Amino acid sequence: MRTITYREALKEALREEMMRDETVFLMGEDIGTYGGCYKVTEGLMEQFGPERVRDTPISEAGFIGAALGAAITGMRPVAEIMYIDFTTVAMDQIINQVAKIRYMVGGQLNVPLVIRTQGGAGRSSAAQHAQSLEALFMHAPGLYVVMPSCPYDAKGLLKTAIRDENPVMFIEHKLLYNEEGEVPEEEYLLPFGKAEIKKQGKDLTIVATSRMVGKSLEAAERLEKEAISAEVIDPRTIVPLDKETILDSVRKTNRLVIVHEAAERGGFGAELTAIVVKEAFDYLDAPIERVAAANVPVPFAPVMENFAIPDVDNIVDAVHKMLNV
Repeated sequence: MRTITYREALKEALREEMMRDETVFLMGEDIGTYGGCYKVTEGLMEQFGPERVRDTPISEAGFIGAALGAAITGMRPVAEIMYIDFTTVAMDQIINQVAKIRYMVGGQLNVPLVIRTQGGAGRSSAAQHAQSLEALFMHAPGLYVVMPSCPYDAKGLLKTAIRDENPVMFIEHKLLYNEEGEVPEEEYLLPFGKAEIKKQGKDLTIVATSRMVGKSLEAAERLEKEAISAEVIDPRTIVPLDKETILDSVRKTNRLVIVHEAAERGGFGAELTAIVVKEAFDYLDAPIERVAAANVPVPFAPVMENFAIPDVDNIVDAVHKMLNV
């Protein structure tokens, strides 16, 4: 099977869906002539023209509102917000309008809108360009929240998102765009709400999201050398969440470590902890461990940024603490 980058997988998904359905169009800051902040849309304006690859003003509130209007009147917009930090400028549109309108009109309207954005640290982008804010959208009923960790998932999940009738927050990671992985040439889609067991194990379960999936797999390889067998699960989507795959794993291994790049307080890990404690408490042989970013704004200085963001050592240390080794 061929190997392509995360960026190329996303671009293929956009191109294929635009060729398949003329109601699909792209909009966002610098996505046209410039090809996008991370070059995911490079070349698409030349192929599809400026009507279907639209450069927007620097007004997230404005173009997300326009995207909502397009979605409820028969189009399938894919709007790009170049940093997840900038979604806060459009929170009224996303949380109060996009997420709620289908419910508030009793299902008379569909909202086939995808908001592509990217989060995460690792490039010394400082506190306003390096956040992981997925928990904000997980907390808002009416939105799907997708977090692909590899090229295969990025393509399959984006195609599913574009075809769905509900609004989707599609959260990429800035350090994954150059990551390579196997992606079939034939068409495929991945369902929402279906986790993937990335590695089988028997001693503990690690549930990780986005870039932390790769870090968790690295940690699991190191732990194998110590005769510790970790099962690694990627939820792929945190809304909807595949609880059963996670719960089945916890019932098998009796231990759970949750890894995400967002700040620990109020993050996805807190919600998952609550679910597991409620539904699989009697199977736990140790307290659940969370490995997450420090509860501070993401620092600019590389040494401080690296200290604040979880890494492989942090995951291994959490496992050692859990197992008392």
